[in-house]
Amino acid sequence: MPGTGEKLIQELAGAASTGHRSVSLARMTAPPGWSEPGQRPEFDEITYVLAGEVVVEHEGGSTSVTAGECILTRAGEWVRYAVGPSGADYLAVCAPAFTVEGARRDPEPVPG
Repeated sequence: MPGTGEKLIQELAGAASTGHRSVSLARMTAPPGWSEPGQRPEFDEITYVLAGEVVVEHEGGSTSVTAGECILTRAGEWVRYAVGPSGADYLAVCAPAFTVEGARRDPEPVPG
């Protein structure tokens, strides 16, 4: 993954942890500088920031979401998640539930 370090994902409910397919809830802890590839997911996602900052890039620009704030992204919308210089601790609720296939992430660039 791009960025520094790895993001810790604790799925509390969802397809991987409890078999729920209609909704998932996960707590994420990401180190400073972490980012992931863009995606055009098949699910709506609510991201609620507990601490730090999550930067959500989208086709209209980017939105900074800080502690106590949330953002809703819609299924089919292109988004890319990254965290600010202090990292972030946040919750993600996806409906239907998150799956790797359903995230429809952008292809990784091929080293050349």
